[in-house]
Amino acid sequence: MTSAADLSGLKVMVIDDSNTIRRSAEIFLGQAGCQVIVAEDGFDALSKIADHEPDLIFCDIVMPRLDGYQTCALIKKSPDFGSIPVVMLSSKDGLFDRARGRMVGSQEYLTKPFTKDSLLRSVAQHTRRSVAA
Repeated sequence: MTSAADLSGLKVMVIDDSNTIRRSAEIFLGQAGCQVIVAEDGFDALSKIADHEPDLIFCDIVMPRLDGYQTCALIKKSPDFGSIPVVMLSSKDGLFDRARGRMVGSQEYLTKPFTKDSLLRSVAQHTRRSVAA
């Protein structure tokens, strides 16, 4: 089981146009002690990244205005925020989508619906925190 103490204090941003996904992630991450910043789309996220400086970003792929690939590419090109790990979230599980996510600089690809364990494991893995199994 995941130990909540291991992830406490981490700032995690969740970018998704689905209120349900944002809320689920917020609950799961909050229970693990993470500070959660939510954004509805890429533009919303880009304006919040500078204010909050998250340790990790979960980014949905299919969003209005600015999709996840564009959002990730913009984050990765930023001299200030390019080192923040980005994990793509998508209901699509195709090889092309995974490859495209890697091409824009994402560290991982999580398929929705995600589980609490997969979400927390991903946070631990990309923020170099140990999670007790």
